[in-house]
Amino acid sequence: MSEKKAEVLQGTLDMLILKTIALEPMHGYGIAVRIQQISKDVLQIQQGSLYPALRRLERKGWITAKWGESENNRRARFYTLTREGHKKLSEETREWERLAEAVFRILQTN
Repeated sequence: MSEKKAEVLQGTLDMLILKTIALEPMHGYGIAVRIQQISKDVLQIQQGSLYPALRRLERKGWITAKWGESENNRRARFYTLTREGHKKLSEETREWERLAEAVFRILQTN
């Protein structure tokens, strides 16, 4: 049986990125890999979605970026959550949990 890869909506992608870098600063490729690993390969974030999302989150002030060296000695931008980003992540997590609960209740009706 083949498992389907899930599409990630923009708002959900933002939340996943914020959560991923809340754990530790990461570069873009590392963020994509971590999301894929934690989701057990259900979620795969394409570069065409990831990097515009990172730029958008940076413009909103929820993340900051600085240049550093990756584990394979390449120059990369490492992203860190700001105080505003932590606040936004908390808000989005609560909203996502509320929405997921509502959907689950509907799916459980007979």
